[in-house]
Amino acid sequence: MFPPRTGQQYHLVFGRYAATVTEQGAALRSLTLDGKNVIVPFDEDDIPNCCRGQLLIPFPNRIEDGEYEFEGTKYVLPIDEHERHNAIHGYGHRAYWTRLARTDNSVSLQWRAPALEGYPFDVIVTADYRLDEHGIALTLSALNNGSTDAPWAAAMHPWLANGQHSTGDAIEHDNAACRLRVPADTHVIADDRLLPLGTEPVDGTIYDLRDDPTLEGRPFDDAWTGLRHDADGNASAVFTRPDGMVITVTGGPTITSFQVCTGTGFPEAIRPQGVAVEPQTAYANAFRSGKDLIVIKPGETSVTSIRISAEQR
Repeated sequence: MFPPRTGQQYHLVFGRYAATVTEQGAALRSLTLDGKNVIVPFDEDDIPNCCRGQLLIPFPNRIEDGEYEFEGTKYVLPIDEHERHNAIHGYGHRAYWTRLARTDNSVSLQWRAPALEGYPFDVIVTADYRLDEHGIALTLSALNNGSTDAPWAAAMHPWLANGQHSTGDAIEHDNAACRLRVPADTHVIADDRLLPLGTEPVDGTIYDLRDDPTLEGRPFDDAWTGLRHDADGNASAVFTRPDGMVITVTGGPTITSFQVCTGTGFPEAIRPQGVAVEPQTAYANAFRSGKDLIVIKPGETSVTSIRISAEQR
């Protein structure tokens, strides 16, 4: 008897929350509050279309033409977004991760970057998930086990459930009734390959999400930066549904941007019933631009913290 296609399923419970983390990619497959979906789940044998719940490492989003230069050496990655000729979303989501520890409300999984020409850096990543009364907390630790500096960026890709069960283009209407607050002062301008051209102030544009607008007339697959962090170094995006559920995605000090995708125009068969709100340490093309790129020195560790919580009002 074989395990599910996404590997072992780590079911976590604490109080009103329940979650499932998969062996493949250390992905967050489901998260519920009182039995209601907080994120859009996927089945254990399914391909997690649209990166549902996945960890995007060692780079999130896109790298133009799959090519970058780091500390004087040029590297070439496989092209896996063929229509735009980009490398996309790294490699951690493709592999089975090794379980390190497990309790009723937590699991710790580990992945070592394979020996690849395009990313030859020996980075060992640990994903610690823990459910508590405030939702699910992820601590993502990347250790440079090699002898040279390693470029690094990370993101989490949850699709926040809109609370409805529509399919295809009807999801656009359901998303439009939701509200989204992102504490960001600038929006990333992108070209038709979704590669960044620069940034612009959000003032007076549809990209100003600071005052919790609805998503009516806001079809997004965009990044926001210039985040406002609180005194503890956290930045939080807040998604409010018509049914009264309020979902908060919080990133720690290393989170510099949020990507938001409404799935507008996605094929009906794979379109998630919600909105992706993705905390990122860097937005697209960081390996080429160096913008917000983390450089991990040999023997050092970069730590990123993310939390998803929900409240039913």
